Amino acid sequence: MMKFGKTASAVLGMSALLVALSGCQKQEGPAERAGKEVDRTVEKAGQQIEKAGDSIQDAAKGDKK
Repeated sequence: MMKFGKTASAVLGMSALLVALSGCQKQEGPAERAGKEVDRTVEKAGQQIEKAGDSIQDAAKGDKK
């Protein structure tokens, strides 16, 4: 019976720690959201530039896509 009490106490303690830690996570602010949006936009632009470069190379070789 004593072992069950210690196990239950440990489980409750761990649960309390998990709840406390999840409540302490930083919320994303407007600057971080804007930064992520800029990152996405730059990534898309880079993909488009790469695609254009491939098209130019294909055109220079005489291939059509």
